[in-house]
Formats: sequence, C-alpha cells, structure tokens
Amino acid sequence: METFGGKSIFVVGAGKSGLAAALLLLREGARVTLLDERPKEAVERSLGAAIPPRVAFVNGRMDERAAVGVDLVVLSPGVPASRLPIEALRRSGAPVWGEIELGFRMFRGSVAAVSGTNGKSTVTTLLGEMVSRAFPLVFVGGNLGTPLAEAAGKPFDWGVVEASSFQLESIDTFHPKVAVLLNITEDHSDRYEDFAAYAEAKMALFRNQGGADAAVINVDDPEISARKGRIRAGMVPFSISRPLAEGVFLDGGEMVYRSGVREERYPRTLLRIRGTQNVENAMAAIAAARRIGVPPEAVREVLAAFPGLPHRVEFVRTARGVSWFNDSKGTNVGAVLKCLEGFPEPVVLIAGGKDKGIDFRPLREPLRRKGRAAVLFGEARGRMERELSGTAPLETVDTLDEAIRRAAALARQGDVVILSPACSSFDQFRNFEDRGEAFRRAVMELPG
Repeated sequence: METFGGKSIFVVGAGKSGLAAALLLLREGARVTLLDERPKEAVERSLGAAIPPRVAFVNGRMDERAAVGVDLVVLSPGVPASRLPIEALRRSGAPVWGEIELGFRMFRGSVAAVSGTNGKSTVTTLLGEMVSRAFPLVFVGGNLGTPLAEAAGKPFDWGVVEASSFQLESIDTFHPKVAVLLNITEDHSDRYEDFAAYAEAKMALFRNQGGADAAVINVDDPEISARKGRIRAGMVPFSISRPLAEGVFLDGGEMVYRSGVREERYPRTLLRIRGTQNVENAMAAIAAARRIGVPPEAVREVLAAFPGLPHRVEFVRTARGVSWFNDSKGTNVGAVLKCLEGFPEPVVLIAGGKDKGIDFRPLREPLRRKGRAAVLFGEARGRMERELSGTAPLETVDTLDEAIRRAAALARQGDVVILSPACSSFDQFRNFEDRGEAFRRAVMELPG
C-alpha cells in the first residue's frame, strides 16, 4: 500500500475524479494542491460541494515552476497530459498518475475492468450486479458514477470498474484480474492525434495482465482482433456472428458459454434490454462473471431482471402508432450503427450536436436501407447533411425541440423514432443525460 504522508502532490482538474483524488490524498496526510482552469466558485458550483480549506486551490494550468519540488501529479481524465509541463516533471522525477491509477494502488480487493467505445456503462452495471450476487463486498464505479479513489482503503472482494480511454492514458500499475474490451470504433477525434492513438489507449487495459488473468474480448471487432496477439492474459472471446470452441457465442436464440467440456445456455429471451448491442453486452458480462466465479443461476437472475440504463436505447412511449426511443448516450457513429441494427422497422433518426470531427459516412448504408428520414440538429447538422446526402430524406433544424416536431410529422404508423445523436451534447446541453431528459419530456408532451 502506498504512503503519501508529507508529500507535495498536485491534482490537475477539479472534476468529480479530481476532488475524490484530492480528498483521498488529504486523508493520507499529503500536502495537496488542486488546479483547475475555472475559478474556484465555478468549480464548487459544478461539484455541488466546497473544496476543503486544507486543499490549496489554484486557478490556472500547472507550469514549470510548480513542477519543482512536487512529488506526484494526479491527472483527472478530462485533462490531456499535453497540458502538463512534462519535461519539467521528468527532470524533477515526479510521476504522473491518473485518478484510476491512484485509486487502484489504494484499493483493497480484486479488480475487473470494462472498457470499449460503446456499451461499457451497461456492462459495468450488469457485471456489477452479477458479482454482487456472489460476493458480499463489491464496489461498482470508475468512469461510471463513483470514482475508484472513493473506494480506496476500504475492504472489498471485487471492484467492477468502468475505464475510459482518457483514464487508461495515465495508468502505470493498474492491473485488472479480469479485463473486458467491448469494441474500438472512432471517437474523441478532438483529443487524439489519430485513430491509432485512441486504439492504443484502449488496449492499455491489458498492459499489466499476465497468464493467470482473463481478457474478455469481442472477436467480431476488427480493431480488437488485429491487436489481440499482444494480449498476454488468457483470452475469453465472445462473438455474435459465429460459434467458438471457447468463450461465449450466439446459437439461434441462446447465448452459449463454453469452457473446456462445460457448456451453459442462456436464452436471449431472458433479456429485457433491446438491440443487437445489448446481446453483445450480455455475452461480455456472462464471460466475465463466470471467470470471476459468479454461479450460472445468479447470472440468469440478473440478465432477466436488468432493465437497462437510462438514455441507452431506452423506450419512451408509443404515440399515434409510432414508438420513440432515447439513445442520447449514442455519442459516436459506432453506437448509432449498433442501435440501428436492433430495429427492423423503418426509422426516423434524430442526430446531431457538437461536432467531434468523426466521419459520419458509415451511417449512409443503414440510412439508405431503413431510414424513413433523418432530422439533423445542432452544431454538426451541416456537415452531417453533406456526408449523408443521397440516403434517406434529410432535414436540418437548429434545436432538439424542432427536431422532435419534424420527426413526429415525418414518421408513419409502425415506424420508430430514435434520438441517437452520433455527437456529444455540449453545444446545447450540459451532458448526454440533460439532452436525454429534454428529449423524454418533449416526447411525453406529444399528442398521443
């Protein structure tokens, strides 16, 4: 267990993760400085909490002078390492850890970690509920909900941790006994130099694993398959497209877990959550849970009871024969493609928001095949219209409210309308939850 008493430690980024790291270090006796580019009052409003007086707060970036004499820098996931004086920190010998690395070093228990461009919150929650059926002391959090640093020092059997690419950029010893990688598709082009750099951040999930560990991987994903030769852990593959000698695969209406001579079958009809992507999510959770030691009956119970997470292909209502779904968490093209796969009905797609620089053209084929129409809104609407022209009928509007009204006018009885934006929400909303709630409210007000 690490000791931090008397050390000078800078925490860069005062979001939820940064504050959790600062509070942990304070409890451990460190001298903590918390930096953020926002004024202290704005930070405290955002957090809904006061920064303790014993934490020194600095409004601004860390500069070379601050690197002199610092023992450690803890980086919040929202802050790229490029904003640090890296060369000065190297000269001073101060390591840079992410909050998840700090939390891992202080965590008393085994860790299962889940990552992927899409689906990681659903799988983390689903797996967390499964593990909680088999072990009395289970932490579920990370990028989802509670930062890992908040669990540090407390006894746990397992920690089920969602790990984003931003978090995985700054790990050192982070070592999950079970690591799950769901998919790697284009995202966060505004943060990474290129797609290869983003994929490398995701693959860091397996960096510290060895032969006694388990790597649950989606072998249908070409980017993961191309890189799986570098994984040293025992691989537990899952596939929705073909049978496997070992791992989890789909056989007609059943998800099959196969390990050696043992075979278990989990009916797809157990699932309350809709869509192809949620079958994949369930298969990943089955594979990880069984490797952790969760009994098959507990796995079945959780699969049957799990209602899904809000804003992820969430059914809102049926109005005038049209079904409305909220997939506000679909903030990249890969998520939208998976969402559309799950609907055989004609679709009116509502998409748009803040442009992250990703390529929208992969949406052309499914829109041409099943799109009744697409209504595009927000900052990205112009580029989306250019890249999707010639597929389904397209309309552009300024706001989400306008998009909902137009979608209602365009949809026919038996169609589905889906908000699956392929963009982040920050042009018009605080976050994807805020956008999803606004969508739900507006849909509930439609004449029915």
